[in-house]
Amino acid sequence: MSELETLLPRLASLLARLDPPVLSSADWKTVRAARWSAQSGGLKPIRHPQRVALKDLLAIDEQKRCIDANTRQFVAGKPANNVLLTGARGCGKSSLVKAVHAKYAAKGLRLIEVDKAGLPNLPDLFDLLADENYRFIVFIDDLSFAEHEAGYASLKAALDGSLAGPSDNVLIYATSNRRHLMPEYMAENLETKYLGGELHPGEATEEKISLSDRFGLWVSFHGMDQDTYLAVARHWAGLLGASVNERFERAALQWALGRGARNGRVAWQFARDWAGRQ
Repeated sequence: MSELETLLPRLASLLARLDPPVLSSADWKTVRAARWSAQSGGLKPIRHPQRVALKDLLAIDEQKRCIDANTRQFVAGKPANNVLLTGARGCGKSSLVKAVHAKYAAKGLRLIEVDKAGLPNLPDLFDLLADENYRFIVFIDDLSFAEHEAGYASLKAALDGSLAGPSDNVLIYATSNRRHLMPEYMAENLETKYLGGELHPGEATEEKISLSDRFGLWVSFHGMDQDTYLAVARHWAGLLGASVNERFERAALQWALGRGARNGRVAWQFARDWAGRQ
């Protein structure tokens, strides 16, 4: 066999890898949620998306009102905003997005989960969704960036500034524990200037604010006090069919102390443990 005959199959294999994948959409009549992965060829259906009911998310009434109203406008074909949900961990940011999706899925709302690695390929996703007769929330969970990450610029352009932005049937909902999605350093405060009694942030601060500023709606979440935490724990225990006795509150507080937090996630985890042991 000649060297050329040996080389041709290897060249063909290399060219196949270099060719961009043929991106595939989904059958949205039967698929209500999907995961975006341009590397594997498009959208992967999520057959059993986690279902959360709005009524079961306690102590975040104002946050529920804001997100529900924005999503209702969007599903009705009215103007609505991209949303950034930030704040304390475990307080219901991701659950709230899943809950509004569950509420409006029957009215044509679909949820697409995108991880940080998929952000540079958002224009391809927008092209796939542009002609669909459904409304889509692109959901980016637990989002944060280190300095100079490629996905940072991609998301900025996708939100506002790129010619390949989302069509009117697509919104971006992102959650993060960081208010401005990036680490902030004390040294950046030294760039701040005071001119005529006004405060002018430095360029580094302005750059970090520029991403979060492109979300039209900001929704903040906060930690719970003890009474609220116990009320949430009792609620979940009741849903799981567990009885609450005189030892319940003490055990719930000890559980929270061991986890170092009082929030809805810790209350849910304790209720599952309590119900399982019963």
